[in-house]
Amino acid sequence: MRSSFKPMRLLSTWLLAACLVPAAVAATKAAPEPIAVMATKLDNATCQTCHDGKKGKLEAKDAQGKSRALKGIATETFAKGVHAKMDCVACHTDIKDNAGKANAHQRDAAQTLKKVDCAGCHQELWDKAQKDGKAQANPRLGVVAENIDLYKKSFHARPSADDKTKPNASCDNCHDTHSFNVPALNSPERAAWRLGVSASCGESCHTDQLEAYAESIHGQETIKKNNPKSAVCTDCHNSHSVVNTSGDPFKVAISAQCGSCHEANFASYKATYHGQISTLGYSYTAKCYNCHGSHEILKADDPNSKVHADNRMKTCRSCHNGKKDLADAPAGFATFQPHGHAGDFKRYPEIWIAFQIMVQLLVGTFGFFWLHTLLWFYREFKERRQNRNTPHIKADDLLVKHAGKHIQRFSPIWRLAHITFALSLMILTLTGMPLFYPDAPWAAAVMSALGGPHIAGMIHRVNAVIFAGVFFWHLFYLVWGIVSDWKNFKFFGPNSMIPNLKDAADMLGMFKWFFGKGPRPQFDRWTYWEKFDYWAPFWGVTIIGVSGLVMWLPNVFGAFLPGWVFNVAAIFHGEEAFLAVVFLFTVHFFNNHFRPDKFPVEVVMFTGTFSLEEFKHEHPLEYQRLVDSGELESRLVDAPSPARLTAAKALAFVLIACGLTLLTLVGIGFFTSL
Repeated sequence: MRSSFKPMRLLSTWLLAACLVPAAVAATKAAPEPIAVMATKLDNATCQTCHDGKKGKLEAKDAQGKSRALKGIATETFAKGVHAKMDCVACHTDIKDNAGKANAHQRDAAQTLKKVDCAGCHQELWDKAQKDGKAQANPRLGVVAENIDLYKKSFHARPSADDKTKPNASCDNCHDTHSFNVPALNSPERAAWRLGVSASCGESCHTDQLEAYAESIHGQETIKKNNPKSAVCTDCHNSHSVVNTSGDPFKVAISAQCGSCHEANFASYKATYHGQISTLGYSYTAKCYNCHGSHEILKADDPNSKVHADNRMKTCRSCHNGKKDLADAPAGFATFQPHGHAGDFKRYPEIWIAFQIMVQLLVGTFGFFWLHTLLWFYREFKERRQNRNTPHIKADDLLVKHAGKHIQRFSPIWRLAHITFALSLMILTLTGMPLFYPDAPWAAAVMSALGGPHIAGMIHRVNAVIFAGVFFWHLFYLVWGIVSDWKNFKFFGPNSMIPNLKDAADMLGMFKWFFGKGPRPQFDRWTYWEKFDYWAPFWGVTIIGVSGLVMWLPNVFGAFLPGWVFNVAAIFHGEEAFLAVVFLFTVHFFNNHFRPDKFPVEVVMFTGTFSLEEFKHEHPLEYQRLVDSGELESRLVDAPSPARLTAAKALAFVLIACGLTLLTLVGIGFFTSL
């Protein structure tokens, strides 16, 4: 039994094998893909078996079905990039297999692979970090998200003129995404990276600009001298927010970009009319590139430079050419100093001298009168507290007889001249101070409210004419009065505004009174500080008026005066205006409104009269002289009605409020500019 079973079992095994082997072979041939390949892991090492650049030419098809060559990715280069720790499929999200055929990674030959979305990926990472409360731990993600927003609004993000389906430039046009890394600041790698920026921008896209840049002072420094501190494309054109260079935003911002390196020149440029208008946000005045060029900037002493002495007039006339309300530039423009400043006597002696004159004038005037004001306030306040229940004026028979009567001090024509002078000066301050302090936080808003520089300039000049008109009318009126009454006029008489020895004695007496060393001086018709207020406009109007006229008509004066005159005129005009405004709204306001004897307001300049009691207290010598001569009664008038007095106070308060508001704005501007 056993001997017969074994041969039978062997025979059955052979027969079964003969049937199954052919079937297995047939089944193997029918399988579409090897199961082992489908199971291969899609890690970076696997991707690199094909994409390391050593396996021959690889191609892919774009959305139009056109084939394009794929660049090889060196393992060592990828390992140094910021994406080195990421898997390839983290960005190439639609790759699900690695079939390795000609139609790689996809089964449908008509379906193309998606383009990697750098911006979308980084935005998702930032959104997730914010959602998980990890934004502070990953600040760089926030920076990239900001760059994405900037890019979306940039010129590069617009559809390409050649292919509307593509932007002008995408992330991988500037960044090699597989090896991208921003080296550490101040490292040799960072220097090398900066030196390659111009080639990245110029060689693939901006070839004309690169050619001009290569010959410029900036290009010579970077390309030939390998100086990484010189300007490259991204210093002027922000890397991600590249905008149309003909648009106003770029024109307004570009000078500040230049100034990030050329700080001293930028500061001096901002002090010019061109720079002031530009700082306020208006693009129509000359910027750095209008004079120096953009990509083709050369040193000033280069014969081909736009600002070389031989080429300067041509450069000026590119704007000042008789078109667009700008007259043809006269010869004086060639010697104007757009970067002149008061800190270098050797290079700019006229500017230095002009500035020193104005500084001494300001320091001397404010030093004396602010001290005078503080001491006066202290003494007068102290006396009023000590004698608060004691009448200031001892009543006499005339005061009793004419109780309630006022004395005429200013005629209607003088009051009209005063208020016209005051209003025009305030408007001049309002329209001029945005240019004097263009960096102040209020400057742009004020200029916009005025309707822009053109309208503000027109308002300024109209009020300058009114201001000067009042001044010259006064001169005519003064001369006419002297000539008409020549026999009775006395240059140093009590009614004259000409300073005399008594004024010097009164000033000395006031300081003695301030310190309790003597009685308060007895004043006649005009006090020494009133005479100063009177004569100050004579030099003020002369300085401000002449310098303003020079700047108003540069083409007229530039035809026969050197260009530095305009630099000096700007200093005289601005500093003297500052002196006038601050003096009037501090010292003058105190003398006439804010000192304890006058507070809160004095209305004599608005009503033209004041009471006999106040007259005797303020001008006792004139009071006594009129009494002795019998002229007092002829000068008496009725007190202003309650309605008229209320209107005068209201007007005075409005003007004081306007003056203090302007003073506040000037103060903010002054401290902002320090």
